[in-house]
Amino acid sequence: MNPGRLVLPALRARADGSFAHEADTIRAALTAGAGGFIIFGGTVASVRTLAAELPLAAGRPLLLASDLERGAGQQVSGLTELPPPAALAWLDEPDVVGWAGALTAAEARSVGINWAFAPVADLDLLPENPIVQTRAFGADPASVADCVRRWIEGCQGTGAIACAKHYPGHGRTAVDSHVALPSVAASEPELTAQDLHPFAAAVEADVASIMTAHVAYPALDPSGSAATFSAPILDRLRRRLGFDGIVVTDALIMEGALSHRGEGAAAVEALLAGVDVLLYPNDAPAVCRALEEAARAGVLPPARIADAARRYEAALGRATRAPGRAPAGPYETADHVADALVDRGLLRGVVRGLTAPIDLVVADDDLGGPYAPSPSDHLAKWLEDRGLTGTGGARVVLVFAEPRAWKGRAGLGPEARAVLAREAATADLVVLFGHPRLAADVPGDRPVLLAWHRQRLMQEAVGRWMAARAR
Repeated sequence: MNPGRLVLPALRARADGSFAHEADTIRAALTAGAGGFIIFGGTVASVRTLAAELPLAAGRPLLLASDLERGAGQQVSGLTELPPPAALAWLDEPDVVGWAGALTAAEARSVGINWAFAPVADLDLLPENPIVQTRAFGADPASVADCVRRWIEGCQGTGAIACAKHYPGHGRTAVDSHVALPSVAASEPELTAQDLHPFAAAVEADVASIMTAHVAYPALDPSGSAATFSAPILDRLRRRLGFDGIVVTDALIMEGALSHRGEGAAAVEALLAGVDVLLYPNDAPAVCRALEEAARAGVLPPARIADAARRYEAALGRATRAPGRAPAGPYETADHVADALVDRGLLRGVVRGLTAPIDLVVADDDLGGPYAPSPSDHLAKWLEDRGLTGTGGARVVLVFAEPRAWKGRAGLGPEARAVLAREAATADLVVLFGHPRLAADVPGDRPVLLAWHRQRLMQEAVGRWMAARAR
């Protein structure tokens, strides 16, 4: 098989949802033999059209993947976005997690996406972690393992293949692998008892794929190689956990993967270590050529390519089976889930009423970086449409803080802290669209309402909560 099948480049929609600008990228990748793509953004119509055209252009089925930790609507406008995993687990209603996996799969398959890069199996162990936070189901290994199992069973039972990530666990890193190579100092017994537990549950649930972390674990591999390039760490996954599905890298554009080497060299090294699929290089044709050259030179043994190809074909077969329908869940819609979260979300204080009109003050920690965050004004527009905004009434501070790759930190930055220092002590309410532990960074003793994420879903749930208390 052409080793290019083991490469999945990225396709990113423009702001209007279109993919027409990616035509040359698609043509070059398919000519080089790419086995699929990871898709970012788009609308229901544009993604459905793209997903129908790609296999026709390739003349064969493809793996079409997307990051869907918060439901299919995380990427595809018009589909359902769900609260982050930490919020779903916080409800402590296990059926919600399985329903979330099933709904994600059903909606993904409805537009042609057949591989969900979810669930996150990392543990939220380190407050300083800049990139996991609310993306994880929590910190307790047993509880996270149960959520991971339920999400996988819901997803794969409805027709998309799932991907537990980021093996062997990204929860202890204080450095973001997008910008550097982190190293985890935990001992082998600690990692086995805690971090690896959710991945063992994923394997027991017959997960189709597992994504590696661009993180070093000296206790598992004294060489200091990132898991993506570590034969001992990947061998543990195969032999000790008994996993025979696809091992896929995290994005190869990340500095934790490259570490001052080229993408082609990194790709060859990952395959030699035991990875099967190479995700998101900047130059997919160049990576495909590097694999072909390594195969011709005998650097990549035929048996290693054949083994990866076997797993790719098995995953492709699972991913292209007829999809199912998501079963009914314990909540009628995602809006009802969001309302339940906000209704239970007071972390501090009591709110008996909010005098209208409501004056909103924004402390946005998510501005900056290469990709703009989703809008912070959904709540303001929702309240404005109902005549509830203005000055002279209650003052509400909105704090937006999600894990974003460019930040390189977990807590609030100086600008957001300055807004809070100026506004929080006299506010009638502070709404936290972020991790609950950030409530400790809100000065004073004013009520704090937890809303988890800046997504429209949660902003509008806060709007409904506030409207019910407006007087």
